[in-house]
Parts: sequence; structure tokens; C-alpha cells
Amino acid sequence: MTRLLQHWVTEQAQRRPEAGALVFQERRLTYGALEAQSNQLARLLKDAGCRRGDRVCLLSPKSPETIVALLGVLKADALYVPLDPGSPVARAEKMIAACDNRWILAGGAVGPTLAGLFATPAFARTHAVGWLDATPPPRGVTPQFTARDLARYVAEPLAYANTPADGAHLLFTSGSTGTPKGVLITHANVRAFIEWAVPYFGTTATDRISGHPPLHFDLSTFDLFGTFAAGAELHLVPPELNLLPHKLADLIRRAQLTQWFSVPSALNYMAKFDVVKQGDFPSLKRVLWCGEVLPTPTLIYWMQRVPHASFTNLYGPTEATIASSYYTVPACPVSEDASIPIGQACGGEELLVLDDQLQPVRGAQPGLLARPGEDARRVRAESGQRDPGRPALPHRRSRERRDGRPGPLSRPRRRPNQDARLPRGAGRDRDRPARPRHPARVRRGRRSQSGLRWRRHRLRLCAARRGGGDAGGAARGAGPGPAGLHAAVALARVRRAAQDQQRQDRPPPTQGAVRPGGGAHTMTMLTDPLQAELSALFTKGLGVEVPSPDTDLLATGRLDSVAFVELLVQLEKRFGLRVELDDVDVDQFRSLAAIAAFIAERRGAARA
Repeated sequence: MTRLLQHWVTEQAQRRPEAGALVFQERRLTYGALEAQSNQLARLLKDAGCRRGDRVCLLSPKSPETIVALLGVLKADALYVPLDPGSPVARAEKMIAACDNRWILAGGAVGPTLAGLFATPAFARTHAVGWLDATPPPRGVTPQFTARDLARYVAEPLAYANTPADGAHLLFTSGSTGTPKGVLITHANVRAFIEWAVPYFGTTATDRISGHPPLHFDLSTFDLFGTFAAGAELHLVPPELNLLPHKLADLIRRAQLTQWFSVPSALNYMAKFDVVKQGDFPSLKRVLWCGEVLPTPTLIYWMQRVPHASFTNLYGPTEATIASSYYTVPACPVSEDASIPIGQACGGEELLVLDDQLQPVRGAQPGLLARPGEDARRVRAESGQRDPGRPALPHRRSRERRDGRPGPLSRPRRRPNQDARLPRGAGRDRDRPARPRHPARVRRGRRSQSGLRWRRHRLRLCAARRGGGDAGGAARGAGPGPAGLHAAVALARVRRAAQDQQRQDRPPPTQGAVRPGGGAHTMTMLTDPLQAELSALFTKGLGVEVPSPDTDLLATGRLDSVAFVELLVQLEKRFGLRVELDDVDVDQFRSLAAIAAFIAERRGAARA
């Protein structure tokens, strides 16, 4: 019987060991290999001293090795903490300190971050590293074990002491102040959502599912364990493809994906550059989005071109374990001003609309969207508040309900720009166990979702007119030239604002600055004038810190689609280089050194 998240992989490996579990670029990992390698890592971790309940940080770009590490941590009766490999050292240090962590599993292009962390002697004395990459570890970091040590351990399944009530992972959010806050998600939390979602969406072993979001984003939880529960195949989307909308579309066609799940920004990006053809993606059955409001013009664009797929809006904060509600769009909206509701409660959920006194509202009135039940457990990133005895992560007491009905009611918090209308029957599926939920403040009407969409749509129209294009629809307007690039930036402003908020806690970057406590440099002093100019452009123009000229901007996620579009605009503005998306070689933008070489080459060709 499936009790813990890792049991899904074990069951699939026993039934279908040669079936594909993970695909990444040209690599394919079967369920049998995934089970064996994660079992070996779990035994290695236990042998190295990892105890039940330990928080193990994952500092690695999305890859098969990272998925193996994630499962290995769970099988060691620990919980994993995925970190953003593109985070500055100061922010990563805060998150690691907040979860009272001793172990870090690292690999890939994270050398500068890892070296910066271990430059502090106190950090180096209290933390151990397992290096899971084939390349050598960064200088200054001595791992306790490497991937080569896995071969010494047997691949047989382990016995687990954990229960469904134990933590599976800890996800960090920026919070309203920009300070990272950790949200503890249990095995039971994830299982309850997956056991509703897999039957509802009809996921089967023949599905090929996208793995678009990074692992430190809660959408990836559904990608991973929804795939493993059904015995399907997960296709990890390389981060560099997020820069090129036509490459994303090519991946959906080439891999014959049956499900696409992402934030709306990715759908906006592909729609803006009109990379989806009429009747495209014949294998695609489902398109899901969560995390932001999807503009109705973009939804119309997709539904007109991919009429054979279903389209579902999922809604819920990180504390809600992926989503609290869902709405499958019954038909393509007729008007671009149509409002897309957040829908009804997911299975095992109950949603209530309350007034400011926590009383149920009458009729179609705006209010607080709340879920009765235990509040989500969380740990805050505030140093000096952790007990060295490592107690269980704390959780807030939820206040008693005031409507006379049994059970506690979690305190609502503000969450604007969502539509609070719930269709009839939007209640709880009482045959399924309830999951801890964190409620959200919502409003309805034109000042909420519709108003936000209108403003974003207006930005798109203005940008299209500047380029002389036809602004009659989401697919039209300016092409991939400067005006078109400005349009894509406009469509993604909401996402950019959220990223800017996450940077509020970051110290001002200074090249060659010494870390507090006498540690090593966190930023490499640049001697090449062009590289120094690019570093200043990234820091001041894009809000992106680059520790060294060789830092992999793509693998670490520092250069996302929004920053990439803005970078192309700045290259044309500052250096006179016009770059068409169809001609982009992503390796030319992999690092500051590569971009500087690209600029020098283009300048030399222009002079010749």
C-alpha cells in the first residue's frame, strides 16, 4: 500500500522496471534505474550520519541526478529542501540557516555559490556536502562523498520509519517582505492532492508530462509525483529553452507531450511570438497553469490553435500544496474581457467566502477565501530562534470558527487579483482526507482579475503599435524585433515584479566585496572592460547578480525568459546589435564571458 511519496517509484519499478521515468535532453532514466540509484543514495546518506527528520538541501539545477537525490533523501527518512541555484550567497545562507540544515547535496553549475557558502569557517564546520556531479567539486569545498561512492551500496529497497504525517519537503517563498519563509509540506499533503488530481485529469502510464518549473517552485511537486503515481514519463524542460519560445514549442512537438503545466508566463511567451500553429501539438491532451493570472487573450490564442486539449486553471498559495481550487474552461471564451474564475475546491477541500469578521458572506459579495482546518506548518527565516535540540518544525494555532460549526478556521491573509466566485457545488469531497491549507484574500469584479488583465493587454497593444504591427489579437502585433521584445516584457511585468520583491533582502552587490566575517570574495573582480560593462548591465539593468564571468547563467536560472528579452533589448540599445530569436544560439548567452565574446565577434564582423 502506498503510504509515502517514494513508494510510487518503488511500485512502478517492481511492475515496469524498463518503463521510462525521466527524460532530459538525450538522456533517459527508467523506473528500475531511478529506484536503484535512489536506494543507493539513501543508504549512503544514512551511513554518513543523516538521521530521520534531517533537512537536506538540494543545491543543483534540474536534472536526473537531482531527482535521484530528492528521492534518496526521502528514502533516508529525511526531508528535502530545494534551493534556487541562482540565489545569491546571502539569500541561500538565510534559507539554509532557517531550516537548521546540516547536509547539502550539490552538483552542476553551482560552484561560486557553494564556494561562497563554505568560505565562512563556521558554515564549513557545521555543514557537509555530497557532490553528485561527474565534474570535480569547486575549489575550497571538500565533499564528504561523491557520486562515485554510490557503487559501494546495494540497491535493495529500505525500511522506512517515517509516516505520512512526517515532512517530505520544505519550500521557501519570498513572503510579503522579501525575507525567505519556509513552508513544510508533509507526505500526506502531497498524497491527498495527487490522489485527487491523477483520476481527475485521467493521467495514465502512457502520458508524457512536462517538467517545466524549477524544483524550488511548488508546481514541480505535481509534475514529479503525479508522474510517478501514474507510472508516466516526465520530460524535464532544460532551463535554456525558456529563453526561446519556438524551442519550447519544438520540445512539445518532438517529445509528443500529453500534458503541459507551467506558470502563465511561459504560455504568454509562446503566444506573443506566435509559435503555436493551428492544430498544433496533436498529442497534447491537457494544458494547466498556476501561480499567476493567465490573460484571457492568451487563453483564446491557445484554445483556438489547440482545440483538442483541455485547459485548467489551478489556484492556491504554496502553503496549499500546489492548489486549493481548479477550473476547467468549458469552451473558448468569446470575449477577451471574459473573466476566468478560480473554480471549485479540489478533492478533500472545502472553501468558504467570509467577511472581515470571519462570517460567511451572503450572495455574490467580495470576501476572504478560507479553508476550514489546520493551518499550514511553516518555519520562518529568523536567525536565533531555533532550538539546538532540533524540535519538530512549528506551526501556528488556527483560530476557532465563529459561525458555530465545528472545527478551527485558519487566519486569512491578503492575496489580491483573483476572482472569488465559486460555482455551485464548490465544496469539499468528503470521501477524501482534508489537507492543511492556508487561506487567501481574494476580490472579484473588474478591479481584480479583469482589471489586471486589461492593464496587461493594454501594454501589449501599445507595444505592438510602436512596432507598426497589427494589435488585433494575442498572436499578432510586433514581431521578434525591438518592439516585439518590449511587448513580451510588458506581458511578463507581473512575474518580474514578484522577482524584484524577492530581491529586497539581497545586499547591494559589489565586485570584489568581502563577505561579513572575513570570508572570501562573493563577486569576482573583472579586468576585461566589456565583461565589467556587462556585469553592471546585469546588476543595474536586469537586477541579476553574476558572481563570476564563467557562471552558467542558464543552468542556474539567473537568465530567465524575461531577463533574456530585456537583455536583447539592451544589447541593441547599448551595442547596436540586433539579435533575432530565430538566430539565437543559447550557448552564446551562457555566461558573461560568452556574451562578451559574442559582442566582440559581431563588432568585428561589422567592421569587416
